Amino acid sequence: MNTTDDLLTKVESIKNILVARATGSSSSDLDYKQIRKELVNHAFLNSRLPRFVKTCRNLDEFWGFIKPKFDHYHERREFLRTEFEHVLSFLEQSFATPSDRVNDEKLTTIDSESIQTTWHKAQERRTTDPDGAITLSRTLLEAVCKHILDEDRISYQEKDDLPKLYGLVSKHLNLSPSQHTEQLFKQILGGCHAVIEGLGALRNKLSDAHAVGKVGVRPLPRHAELAVNLAGTMATFILATWEQKRINKK
Repeated sequence: MNTTDDLLTKVESIKNILVARATGSSSSDLDYKQIRKELVNHAFLNSRLPRFVKTCRNLDEFWGFIKPKFDHYHERREFLRTEFEHVLSFLEQSFATPSDRVNDEKLTTIDSESIQTTWHKAQERRTTDPDGAITLSRTLLEAVCKHILDEDRISYQEKDDLPKLYGLVSKHLNLSPSQHTEQLFKQILGGCHAVIEGLGALRNKLSDAHAVGKVGVRPLPRHAELAVNLAGTMATFILATWEQKRINKK
């Protein structure tokens, strides 16, 4: 299995290959194909790679993409630098928290652009924009709940807040504490409800959802990291439970 350092090296390598091809220097088409295939097939990176890496299967196809787009070499270099910034920054954080890798497996492969985009943004803003990260944590869970409700044709109101949406989903997936008699399960599932309620309260208290007065509390990166990690773990658990239910029905 590739380490984060290995993946970082390969992403930098493919970027350098493309820069060389875009600016008239020699580059290896074979190396590009081999590295591209590995990165495109990597669950954690596929959704973070520049789109042209996924669509251009060889350097000739990339040249056909980049040549008419920019006339000057410096424009092409800047374009490639910007396009690779997202995935390189992600890898340089070395999957900043232990839960990132597990959550990424589920949240970047689910067939929902809204879920994927929100998850990526929440991760990126943990240290640079704690306010925004906390807001996105709640948005992520709302997106997951709505995705499941839409897919399974369960009605809800657009104005429904997160606790209401989760209430519908938890009942549908048999995750409501009232649906169980075993005390241990009731405690665990009650804890899940508490996390949902807590994220809503944290978001209202600390996030950018409301104006902050002179003595208001501003969130720190550790608050954002807690919110994003909790939201990611809950989102992964909900989706895994939903997918298992669908498998059992087949």
